[in-house]
Amino acid sequence: MEEKIIFPAEWHPQSAVQLTWPHERTDWAPMLDEVTACFVAVAREIVKREKLLIVCTEEAAVRHQLGTIDCGRIIFCETETNDTWARDHGGITVFTDGKPTVYDFVFNGWGMKFAANHDNLITRILAKTGIFREEVEVINMQPFVLEGGSLETDGKGTLLTTVECLASVNRNEYLNKEQLEYHLKDFFGLNRILWLENGYLAGDDTGSHIDTLARFCDEQTIAYVQCTDETDEHFTELQAMEEELKTFRTADGKLYRLIPLPMADRILLDGERLPATYANFLIINGAVLLPVYKSDRDETAKEALRKAFPAREIIGIDCRALIKQHGSLHCISMQYPEGVIATHNANN
Repeated sequence: MEEKIIFPAEWHPQSAVQLTWPHERTDWAPMLDEVTACFVAVAREIVKREKLLIVCTEEAAVRHQLGTIDCGRIIFCETETNDTWARDHGGITVFTDGKPTVYDFVFNGWGMKFAANHDNLITRILAKTGIFREEVEVINMQPFVLEGGSLETDGKGTLLTTVECLASVNRNEYLNKEQLEYHLKDFFGLNRILWLENGYLAGDDTGSHIDTLARFCDEQTIAYVQCTDETDEHFTELQAMEEELKTFRTADGKLYRLIPLPMADRILLDGERLPATYANFLIINGAVLLPVYKSDRDETAKEALRKAFPAREIIGIDCRALIKQHGSLHCISMQYPEGVIATHNANN
């Protein structure tokens, strides 16, 4: 009998969220205190609602940085890391005949743009050190290259993604779009894939990860970045993306409920525009953590997500530090559904 695979949505009840902590040997070195404050703010909100897995090079240093945060719900794993983007080097969970399975795909620094030799080993190190429950199977998916930020699932067999990222020649160069679709359906038990042909953010190193552009909020709802300023460099592409989204239908043939998120204000660093986006939110148990940038548009984004998530608290996290390295809140996190993370590793 063929195994039934389910790729759960982010709103599925979670056992923990992973953060991979910044340190002085990462690109964060010139602004380590600033970015650490952002990580601490994220950690504080997560531990109120579920366990937090922190991958770090020095547990004692991180405990000191966490200050008054209760570490009783935090699991630490010490290992060498290149960077902090857990969304893309973290394990991706599916349920195989109801049993949690963690896929360990190859992470090659977004198409070999950056070193990833340490980050690519993190998931297998977590498995070896007993972070996952004994019954959780961890599968090495080599040589397939895949990052969590490129995938949006509704938990019911539909995947939303972008052609620009997944068809990148520096990821799976020998696979065309049709072959990619075959493998994705096989890996994740999918019925269909919604491919966005348009959409990008200036300064994005990932090659148009879907989690910077459009996100499932439930099976019928997609929140997306809307650009209405004709003078903005993104206008044509994001208008085209919006038109694509308007044509997409749910599995039962209905048009999606679309919730526009404002285009974030321009943020420049050394004259370069950074990829600030409100779509890079993280759904956790009972809440949504929204990246904010100390802009008048922050409240507009919060109001939009309140419509999308009426039963969840919407919490703004200042991500101006994160965006300086071309990522945001969702990019630094990876959620693990219920039943994946072992309880006996928690430091009480």
